[in-house]
Amino acid sequence: MRQRGFGVDGEVLRWIAHRRNTELGLIVLAVGIVSFGHAIVGLARHDRLPPGLPAYTAGLGALALLAHLAVRRYARYADPLPLPIIVLLTGLGLVLMDRLDQDYARRYPSTDYQSQPVAPDQVIWTVLAVVLLIATLVVLRHHRILQRYTYLGMAVAMALLMAPALFGADQFGAKRWITIGPLSLQPGEFVKVMIVVFFASYLMANRDALALVGRRFLGLALPRGRNAGPILVVWAVSLVVLFYERDLGTSLIFFGVFIVMLYIATERISWVVLGALLAAAGTAFVATTQPHVKGRVQAWLDPMAIYLPPEQRPPGLISDQSAEALFSFGAGHLTGTGLGQGHSYLVGFAGRSDFILATVGEELGLAGMTAVILLYVLLIQRGLAAGLAVTDPFGKLLAAGLATVLALQVFVVAGGVTGLIPLTGKALPFLSQGGSSTVANWLLVALLIRVSDRAGKASTEPEGNATILTPLVHANPARPEIF
Repeated sequence: MRQRGFGVDGEVLRWIAHRRNTELGLIVLAVGIVSFGHAIVGLARHDRLPPGLPAYTAGLGALALLAHLAVRRYARYADPLPLPIIVLLTGLGLVLMDRLDQDYARRYPSTDYQSQPVAPDQVIWTVLAVVLLIATLVVLRHHRILQRYTYLGMAVAMALLMAPALFGADQFGAKRWITIGPLSLQPGEFVKVMIVVFFASYLMANRDALALVGRRFLGLALPRGRNAGPILVVWAVSLVVLFYERDLGTSLIFFGVFIVMLYIATERISWVVLGALLAAAGTAFVATTQPHVKGRVQAWLDPMAIYLPPEQRPPGLISDQSAEALFSFGAGHLTGTGLGQGHSYLVGFAGRSDFILATVGEELGLAGMTAVILLYVLLIQRGLAAGLAVTDPFGKLLAAGLATVLALQVFVVAGGVTGLIPLTGKALPFLSQGGSSTVANWLLVALLIRVSDRAGKASTEPEGNATILTPLVHANPARPEIF
């Protein structure tokens, strides 16, 4: 029976319980998979279970359970898949980092920074990320509250984006870090979320004007000059970031997400063409003027040239990381060498950051790497599904933008490591070492969970004397349990 007024009825309560119980079951499965992987590493390397296995399993399980309880209490209509996926990816990343820490400690002198373990620090960042996810769900009760701080958020985002160029330290050829005492932060990881909020609000308010056609050129309906201003500003800012900070990954993500969201809002292919041309022009300009970017392009064009005598190498080619990553993928074959039995530490200092995908490819093989990529694809799909299901335009653009950010970051990292595109130096979300990346991406998923919660609630809103109960993606009302 229905409760008085517009309270939920028994059918909706069962639907909610099913979603949350599904989420809990998948989290238990994720923690089990990660713990099994940790045990396999210990057995492969030392012929015994790792001494910290019970504590690791209990800690990861407790963090995941706290996040689940927060979703159950403050976002009970939310999609049940995103949280288990990021728990699995984060846990797998911790296992691989701990496994690589042992190789780096053995390979490099104790005084070398590469020999220092990173897994303990990553655990701390993971705890902070879970706390931020819970705080976001508790404080942000509706995603439309973000619209109140559109321009303030954009001003802060621009300041953070430019800060490394002015105050940051040059590390590994790029200036994307700000050092505060013992901590190093990458503001760009948080800026990508703030920029999506601004774009969603701006495009919602101006999509009609942006959809107007100006002139036609070579069959393309180009936008009017006055409406092309925003894209030119974003292009200029991206170029400044790429030139002064030599941060190819952030620039591509920053500019790419705006183009995709602009196309979603206006449905005009001319914006995509114009954006692609501007991106190509900017990248070509910086690649010919910045030695660091030029070196990465050269390593992409001919990674094996690093093994030629120094006088025969192409100018600017100084790193063997791309070549070593390709060797790792080749050694993995279909099923991999087994966890703990690879040699991807030969990649060098980046083996625990963006090149951690090479470890996945070597030790889990093509099958394991495909599974990891499919986890990202599923997470991105759930974000887009939330955007399709939510009713307000701001929520649609917000969810689509956040999913696009995640898709672009996975693409630029995976593409760079596998040799599809030049290296960008970004961290692979959830899997790689990087405190700023971990915290920012858990925040991103928290916002997607909030949007999917509103979408799920809208699908159960009463209409007349009946409660509407529609799945977020599937169109069959006879199976409300489908998610």
